[in-house]
Amino acid sequence: DTTPDRPAPREPVNVQIDFDGLHQRIITVAGITQRDYSALRAGVAGKVFFMEPIPSTGTSGGGGGSALHRYELSTRRAATFVQNVADYALSFDGKKLLYRSPGQQGGLSIVDADKDAPTATKGRLAVTLRAHVDPRAEFRQMFDEGWRIQRDYLYVRNLHGVDWPKMKQMYGELLPHVAHRSDLNYLLDNMGAELAVGHSYVRGGDMPEVPETTTGLLGADFTVENGRYRISRIYDAESWNPELRAPLAAPGVDVRVGDYLLAVNGVELRASDNIHRALDGTANRQTVITVGARPAMEGARRVTVIPVANEQGLRTRAWVERNRRLVDSLSQGQLAYVYIPNTGQGGYASFNRYYFAQQHKNGAIIDERFNGGGSAADYIIEILGRDFDGYFNNPVGERTLFTSPSAGIWGPKVMIINEMAGSGGDLMPYMFRYRKIGPLVGTRTWGGLVGTWDTPAFIDGGSMIAPRGGFIDREGRFAVENVGVAPDIEVENWPKETIAGRDPQLERAVAEAMRMLKETPVDRLRAEPAEPTWGRRVPPAP
Repeated sequence: DTTPDRPAPREPVNVQIDFDGLHQRIITVAGITQRDYSALRAGVAGKVFFMEPIPSTGTSGGGGGSALHRYELSTRRAATFVQNVADYALSFDGKKLLYRSPGQQGGLSIVDADKDAPTATKGRLAVTLRAHVDPRAEFRQMFDEGWRIQRDYLYVRNLHGVDWPKMKQMYGELLPHVAHRSDLNYLLDNMGAELAVGHSYVRGGDMPEVPETTTGLLGADFTVENGRYRISRIYDAESWNPELRAPLAAPGVDVRVGDYLLAVNGVELRASDNIHRALDGTANRQTVITVGARPAMEGARRVTVIPVANEQGLRTRAWVERNRRLVDSLSQGQLAYVYIPNTGQGGYASFNRYYFAQQHKNGAIIDERFNGGGSAADYIIEILGRDFDGYFNNPVGERTLFTSPSAGIWGPKVMIINEMAGSGGDLMPYMFRYRKIGPLVGTRTWGGLVGTWDTPAFIDGGSMIAPRGGFIDREGRFAVENVGVAPDIEVENWPKETIAGRDPQLERAVAEAMRMLKETPVDRLRAEPAEPTWGRRVPPAP
């Protein structure tokens, strides 16, 4: 029936896709610079939207949201539609666009997607979204959902032989006693532990907001002497790590090892006081400290510093550089030291930085202890296993032979592992051994190699991860998970030796590499062969 209020139904659209030769009809889109784009979505006919991340410009290290661009097929040009967007969605007809601004103060806005770019405040929704929640009913729903996620998403159908319905019944008996969202995480974590698989994380959820304050740190070690805090070491970031900031080693900061820290922001500090309480709330803020060569305020000086929120980067870098210098000393300059903290972007950057900068060395110690994982480090393994094919000479200046390929370390390589390396840090030593690159020294790795991805979130944003992809070796067996990678040479770093400043694993790795280097020296030409005489005519034989 047709009425003024109800338009006539549209005729069904008959869509036909010619799949034959579809890959040959791909064309390059003009008018777009190659960058990191995401969230590609189609608007009305001839208009396409996509997002581009905005680099952070602040000192906090947080992201700057994304720019939402709109591409016009008619003009073949892209222009920024909305700045500072966390996410967006288009209506079914493509004419309306809903976007969310990032941050706690971010709001929702609805604008016309088929018209000119909106102003910053246009379309802002002046609403507060509220929902009445029955926590116990929500806990029950999330408990059931977590149980189903493991049943449906785990990488093997037999759930490691666990009677999963029985686990739901057994742990479900405790559900009526869950009184807080953190209690639910604890209960789910215990139920998930029955599956005995790594990467089975339970986290997040709708927790109460707690005001936070960040304690500032000075990037230093202290001892207690004469009733005061005395600086025994200052971490200086080696002066060539732009991502690190050392508060007491910044230019113009007059603080030295041996100085006493006497006061913070005018409040005197003694050994009976908690130094972290004195620095509470000073992270990333100008802070005035009083220091002096004597444990008294007389003759002391006031210095303005900016404490950091976390010292881990400074301390890790100091540990890495100490190891590098020790390897150089123990090997008389013959071995490189390369630390790989993870198998993500940071790990690749660390590998490239330390490996290729030391390619004049005859061998290498690859340290992957405490490796946090990430992805499969096949790039690193391929570089470590690289061999060279020959040389090119250089007739200008000092006559030197360059290998082809030119980048690489061609002598023995030893990898150090320990129980705190896992995930990608499990796979990397597995590949190192499988490719016969060199021996493994240390202790068995964690043993968590079932990968995680695509696990649905709970209704309140929390999650119960179901590991999705198990690693299978060339013989057709599931490998590494719950087993780890064992060393070829087992060496334990006992607390007594570590406290004394020694690193037996590193020392043993150097000794092994030096033995290999002695038995099989680097086979590399140092001088050019006889020069060819291709231009000389050879008289014919009589």
